[in-house]
Amino acid sequence: MTNPLLSVRDLHAYYGRAHILQGVSFAMAPGEVVALVGRNGAGKSTTMKTIMGLVPVSSGDVAFNGQPIAGREPFEIARRGLGYVPEERRIFSELTVLENLAVGERPPRPDAPRWTPEQLFVLFPNLGRMRERPGGQMSGGEQQMLTIARTLMGNPKLVLLDEPSEGLAPVIIEEMAKAILKLKTEGLSVLICEQNLHFARLVASRALVMEKGVIRFDGAMETLMTDHSIRERYLAV
Repeated sequence: MTNPLLSVRDLHAYYGRAHILQGVSFAMAPGEVVALVGRNGAGKSTTMKTIMGLVPVSSGDVAFNGQPIAGREPFEIARRGLGYVPEERRIFSELTVLENLAVGERPPRPDAPRWTPEQLFVLFPNLGRMRERPGGQMSGGEQQMLTIARTLMGNPKLVLLDEPSEGLAPVIIEEMAKAILKLKTEGLSVLICEQNLHFARLVASRALVMEKGVIRFDGAMETLMTDHSIRERYLAV
């Protein structure tokens, strides 16, 4: 891949003595939406946390926008334009929607989409109807939308979404999928960690299948969906 936005090469990471990532390698092009899928415990979330500097890199290289970021602090990585939405959501429950968005606001970047609260309310209409509502009084799906919107206020070039559909009602999942596809049209790159293959298929054109800390498949989403042997081997419960 010529001039990838994100490049991960032979990445290794541990939790204590447990060797979680065992040579993870992949790259993402600008404007691409990629789904990282796999069973529970495959290392998907750890991959995202290691890229973001939340889990130490034991060995290997991570480059973002042509610059090495392995070993840097999470805030330094975020300042370079890499956004991260954790599975736990972590909204400020006492703050309103508008106040949560203000917390995430950062200066615009010349090479990334710029987001304002009003633009985000178009993207997530539910949030626009509850601007003054405290985060703690919102449903799980609304909190997930707010977490993504708050991350977008940082005007990132690439967003890492960890299990965005987890625990959400089907109608909210469909809304989330539409929002992510809209982000793609705005030029944003998105890496999604998912177990819900239906959701992943709605938003991603490419899939990375992870098993036991290694990428076992890297190819078109449609190839994964039509190849029963790959899904049976690496994704079946």
